[in-house]
Amino acid sequence: MNNLKIAKEILELESKAIMAQIKHLDTDFKKAILMMKNCKGHVVIIGLGKSGLIGRKISATMSSVGIPSLFLHPAEGLHGDLGVLMKNDVAILLSYSGETEEIKRVFPVIKKIGIKTIAMTGKSKAQVWQGCDTIIDCSVEKEACPYNFVPTASTTAMLAIGDALALTVSNLKKFKKEHLAILHPLGAIGKKLTMQVRDLMRKGKQNPVVKHNATVGSSLLVMTGTKVGATSIVDNKGKLIGFFTDGDLRRHLQNDDKILKKNITSVMTKNPLVVAPETMAVDAARILKSHNIDNIPVVSKDNKPLGVLDQGDLLREGIE
Repeated sequence: MNNLKIAKEILELESKAIMAQIKHLDTDFKKAILMMKNCKGHVVIIGLGKSGLIGRKISATMSSVGIPSLFLHPAEGLHGDLGVLMKNDVAILLSYSGETEEIKRVFPVIKKIGIKTIAMTGKSKAQVWQGCDTIIDCSVEKEACPYNFVPTASTTAMLAIGDALALTVSNLKKFKKEHLAILHPLGAIGKKLTMQVRDLMRKGKQNPVVKHNATVGSSLLVMTGTKVGATSIVDNKGKLIGFFTDGDLRRHLQNDDKILKKNITSVMTKNPLVVAPETMAVDAARILKSHNIDNIPVVSKDNKPLGVLDQGDLLREGIE
């Protein structure tokens, strides 16, 4: 069989496994959501093997969206780490088969502590779950493994259910973009959530500005000196009246070989698009992309040019 055909079939099977989880969004799922929303401590994720790896990701996602969470390895828990648990925690136990020995042993201890429990499993009737506060069924019809053995579709489904839990509870807790920015101060996410145009714009000598009586030729020299490829045009009061780019120059040169001697106001773009310095960089990137432009003037409240934002600067910061 063609390799790409095999890969396609696997992805189709796993996507179907995720879609099949919609029918599991029942009263038990609702109960789990409320337990997590009302949790005064941590949501503690417990799992072993492949389920444990999925559990680590679910816990990390919860922490990212304002749900205090930690992962507990059941075997380590049985050797002393259960001490991290407090009565106001909620424990989510992951075991697709319901036959994981370490889960069987740790579950009664957790109940003895008095912690509310949620099971995520493909075998909701398994003996181990007796006494569990709520059980989320994440069963799949078959694994993507050709022998229906290696955890593949089942772990994908479990991860998707975990995302659904985390983001639903986050929404109920009124978690906003501002909170996300606080929890992600670094990296691509942090930049997208916190970086403003003022942090990236070119200003001072790197912000090309010419007066309304300048020629195209003299304006081109200013543009070339800053390597921006554009310039703002201002009136006698220093207010923005137009914008001119090297793209504009190329287009006009096709029809007028004497353009360099003309006044810049005759070829500039009047009333150009602008952004304020406090505009989020990610929003400015959307403006540039939607209008298919490479740079945009940054202006003050009284419409005076403070800087220029170049698409290249956004891309260097991973914002697009």
